[in-house]
Amino acid sequence: MPDLPEETDAAQAEAPAAATEAAPARKRPKPGERRVQILQTLATMLEQPGAERVTTAALAARLEVSEAALYRHFASKAQMFEGLIEFIESSIFGLINQIVEREPGGAAQAQRITQVVLQFGEKNPGMTRVMVGDALVFENERLTARMNQFFDRVESQLRQSLRSAADLAGSMTPTVDANGRASALTAFIVGRLQRYARSGFKRSPTEQLDIALGLLT
Repeated sequence: MPDLPEETDAAQAEAPAAATEAAPARKRPKPGERRVQILQTLATMLEQPGAERVTTAALAARLEVSEAALYRHFASKAQMFEGLIEFIESSIFGLINQIVEREPGGAAQAQRITQVVLQFGEKNPGMTRVMVGDALVFENERLTARMNQFFDRVESQLRQSLRSAADLAGSMTPTVDANGRASALTAFIVGRLQRYARSGFKRSPTEQLDIALGLLT
């Protein structure tokens, strides 16, 4: 998983010279750092192929803290998953915005969007399990709804890009064409990510991607 952005405070004061001779004491993470650590550890635990539901007890044990310590940083386990979803959203839509700004061709935009979503999943196996809902089965329903909204937003952007491409190609039904292709691409993305997660992360979601994109766009 990529490093999550950490919250930083003002520069710390230097330790007295005499203290440097003693063994350094174990520093307690700052509140922002601990939140990041919790989310990174949760994502790492989700990367284990065939892993069952990650409990707060198991998460606390991995971090060597009490469950109560977790709840000082997150009001609930659902909020922890929301933190992962926020990272997924900000990372992917940040990349999509760059693609739309830099790539003038609608079809090329759609291909690049598909590619970056699948590459993100490939590089972040734990996040993939969140994206396809496997890690959310026993969690709050609003988490699954939020991931569904994520893919709706991806499809919406694909639709806009492909509508532009259909117009340029002189299609008599550009909206219909764009809607159909965007739906097919979104289903392709979800299907590739699901296969990746359910194969124990052995089947790459980007394998033979160029050929697939040529057929779908």
